[in-house]
Amino acid sequence: MANYYTILTGQAPLKLSDTGSRATLEQLKATVLDIVQGEDARLVNDFFLKFDCQNLVRLIKNPDTEELDSRGTLSREQLQELLLGERGTGWGVEQVPQFIKDFVNAYPAKAATNGYFPEDDILLAYYDHAIQSSNATLAEWYRLNFDLLSLMTAFVARKNGWNVADYVKGQGEVCDALRTSTASDFGLTATMPFVADIMKIADETDPVQKEKKMDAFKWAWLDEHTFFEPFDVVALIAFLARTELLDRWALLDVEQGKARFTEIIEGLRGEARVPEEFIRTRV
Repeated sequence: MANYYTILTGQAPLKLSDTGSRATLEQLKATVLDIVQGEDARLVNDFFLKFDCQNLVRLIKNPDTEELDSRGTLSREQLQELLLGERGTGWGVEQVPQFIKDFVNAYPAKAATNGYFPEDDILLAYYDHAIQSSNATLAEWYRLNFDLLSLMTAFVARKNGWNVADYVKGQGEVCDALRTSTASDFGLTATMPFVADIMKIADETDPVQKEKKMDAFKWAWLDEHTFFEPFDVVALIAFLARTELLDRWALLDVEQGKARFTEIIEGLRGEARVPEEFIRTRV
């Protein structure tokens, strides 16, 4: 396993409260992908793969979209070839994970089904793939993210009086418990001691604070699991994950500015309709 001392020490230490100058995930991507090899490259590609999944859905829903996430590793042309089923163009389409090909093949039939959300479908497939990582710590990280997503979904469903089983998808002990348990903690405290902490986060009424607390929880998990191996591929991917969190907070700051602008416009114009581009809905 390679040692990534040079790249990790070449970056400023990250803090969740960072607002200063630093490399973004998009800027780090090219450097990291140019360095990693072999199994480490596959592990890093799995991290970036979620952006390719999001881009694939955007293209499949709107072939002319310009809103492709530059953090993906597949180009527009490569994604289009996947959608068209073209092969043999030399860019290694055979190395694209099978779940992506399965998603593309199944999409036409599923798209005709009421209530089908391709974003959820491919995200579930992505986590199924990532959780099978050859690296145990990274597999645990992806499992944690999926379980947190499932927990928050279950808490929201229960709070609104919805049938939790209709909203929690996927396999595993946590999902099974969420779908079947009527206990306040879904019967998970014994196996997941942090459930009580997540329940407190779920009860947070301020959506911004809720996201900040959830990200802080993930940040602490990454710190704990990279402490003893600070320069291996896990530490490298943890650094990328922290950078992704900071990128999202930088974007959220902009969105908060838009929200404030919306409040001002509403105050000046009363019932005047606010342009959609200044409105961002969050659960």
